[in-house]
Formats: sequence, C-alpha cells, structure tokens
Amino acid sequence: MTTVLRRICADLGLESAVPDELAAPPHPVPLPSRLGTGELAWSSVVSAVLAAGGTHAPDPDRIAASYRSAALLTIDGIAPNVWAPLSGFWRTSDGWVRTHANYPHHAAALRRALELDEGDPAAAFADGSTASIVARITSAGGLAVPVLREDPVHDTALRRAPLVEIDMLDAASVARAPVTGSLAGIRVLDLTRVIAGPVCTRTLAALGADVLRIDPPHLPEPEWQHLDSGHGKRSALLDARSTRFGELLDAADVVVLGYRPSGLATLGLSPDAIAERCPGIVIAQLSAWGVDQPERRGFDSLVQAESGIAMVESPDGTTPGVLPAQALDHSAGYLLAAAICMALRRRTGRTQLVRTSLRRVAAELLGMSRSEDPGPMTVDDPAAHTEEFLVAGHRIRTVRSALPGHPLAAPRPWGGDEPTW
Repeated sequence: MTTVLRRICADLGLESAVPDELAAPPHPVPLPSRLGTGELAWSSVVSAVLAAGGTHAPDPDRIAASYRSAALLTIDGIAPNVWAPLSGFWRTSDGWVRTHANYPHHAAALRRALELDEGDPAAAFADGSTASIVARITSAGGLAVPVLREDPVHDTALRRAPLVEIDMLDAASVARAPVTGSLAGIRVLDLTRVIAGPVCTRTLAALGADVLRIDPPHLPEPEWQHLDSGHGKRSALLDARSTRFGELLDAADVVVLGYRPSGLATLGLSPDAIAERCPGIVIAQLSAWGVDQPERRGFDSLVQAESGIAMVESPDGTTPGVLPAQALDHSAGYLLAAAICMALRRRTGRTQLVRTSLRRVAAELLGMSRSEDPGPMTVDDPAAHTEEFLVAGHRIRTVRSALPGHPLAAPRPWGGDEPTW
C-alpha cells in the first residue's frame, strides 16, 4: 500500500485489509510533477472507493482526467477560459506574488488596491515589494499571497495532525441510524463552491445522496465552474439567515461547509452552533488554510504558492511553477467525501465533525517522495473519459466519474431549483 493511502486509512478508521488492486495503481496516475501528485490523487480517490464499500480499482487515466476536469470541459463545443486576466503570478521588486481574481468582486478589489487602469498591470506589481503588494490587495478585500519556499519544519508540524479529522462534538444522542451501502435517502446540504467542496458533494451525489446546494443570491457563480462539478445536485439560491434555510438545515443528515470559517460563524453556522441546533448531524468542514486561520480566504492556487509547492515545481528554480491540476482541491474533495461516508457508517446519533484543509493536504504532498523529472502527460485518449449532457439547452462535455460503478448524473443550471428537499 502507498504510504499516504496507509495514513488515510488509519485516519478514517478503514481497518480491514485493502485489496491488492486498490493498494497501488497498475501504472502511475499521469499527473506529471516533481511532487507525488499522482500518488496523492490515487490515494484520495481510493479512500472514497473504500469508504463507500467499493472493491473495484479506479482507472489511473480516469483519475488524471477527473483532476484536470476544467481542461476537458466544453460548453456547446467551446472550452471556457477558466482563469481571469488578473489571476496569476506577478513579479515584484523583490520576488513574486500569486493573485486570484476569478470572481468579479475580487478583481475589482485588486484593481482598487493597485490603482490599475485598463493597461498592462505588470508595472504596478513590479514597482512594489512582495509584502507591500500583498498587504495592499488583502486590505482592499482582494486575494494575493507571497510566493515562498517550502518550510519543512512547519510542514512536519502540520503532518502531526490527521490528514482528515473525524471528531465527536457532544454527548447528546438522537435517533439517527448508521448507513450501510448506498447513500440513498441521505440529505446533504451543500454550502460550498470552487472545486474542493463541490467535488466532495458531487461524489456523495454519485453515491446516491440527495444533495441540495445553496448559494447566496448576491454572489453569482461562473457558469463553467458550476457545470464542471455540479453533477447530480440540485441548486438553489437562498439567504442563510432565512427561516427556510433553517428548515433545510434541520432536516439534513449532513452539512458540508466550504466557506471561510469566520464568515460562516457570523451567520450562526460554526460547527458548534450547528451541533447545538441539529444534534446527530454530520458536519463536514473544508477550509483553505485550516481552522487556526479562520479569517483567511484562499484557493488552491494561493496555497500552492505560499506553501512552497510553486517553487518546488519551478521550471528553472526562479520562476514559480504549478501542479498539473488543482490537486489540493480535488484531493481534499475526495478525502472529505470518504470521511463523511465513514461518519455515516458509524452514526450513533451523536454529532460528528469531519474536516480537512487545502494547507493540510499541501503539507502531506510536500512530505511525499519526489522526482527530478516530472514525466510526461500520457493519457492516450482524454475523450474516452468524458461524456455529454444537455443542460438548459446547452451541450456540456464533462469528465466521467472516477469512482467505478458510480456514474455522474447531469449537472443542473446554477440556482435553477427550489430550496426544498
């Protein structure tokens, strides 16, 4: 068994022997990088297979395609542009910063912070230090981090904690029977967006759960982003402060939290508050930086940059590089889905909290074996790993399910459903 899969199994309490065909892939997952991205991807997907009671090995090429889903997505035959112009690496006077501005409000904040006009923004970054640029953008409500070298001492400390935590929150007990086999009848309230959380809930939907995603009406989701991971879920718009939202939460078996912890806390949606209101529920919490940094916003690309991954993957030792996929996001999504399945299987009526973070996943990846040669991207026929759906009159091509025997249903239009179970 791969080292990381052994650790995941220990964290999740998957104590039975892992079948040989699941212990390691028949050939490496083709996600070429200096870090063990392919091994992490295999282990993350296999953990979901095992937690769901599966015994059939996933296809390494399908896993690679799933992790690179945005690159394979088309809408009416056209591949969407998944990165906004202001999202990326920028050279400063003393280093590099990484920005994320895919959402219009984040782009607007970045422009305000650096007083950008419509011209080339590179000069505005080059004129300031890394620290000053990050401070200005962050204080304006934008997203930017310094590109740093890895810190092995910090990563070692992070790895002392489980990769996926499963905890009991209280001693109260209500009538909630354990789940065996399919997740049919399990209600999952999905409060997530941007890859990791949606991958988790897409996986739960493929396993049979009734997943209802709720988004705030004032924060539109890019169409491509929702279609890329919205499979099998209904999607509704609702204010989290509304009475109707509270009724949905009260009737849920699982709630998946993917927003900034401090932001959810102001809405009365901290794990402790949910546990008090809904004893016996399974609460899944995903964050970018971990619960010890509840105020910080973040995305996979930013965590790669600040954790040191970008410099490990540098093509020349000076210019930042990237992983071949948003691997922290996808891995966190499958790991969280696996933990939710295990929590449901052991449900006793007590409230359970499962959680991980992109930064914790990054620490795990940085502690794995490395290679000087990233290797080639060798998926022979990517089209074999995609399928088409008709969604609101549009022909959508998306990746197929990475979990054997659990196909993905069509995604639905964002916000097009009623907020009801």
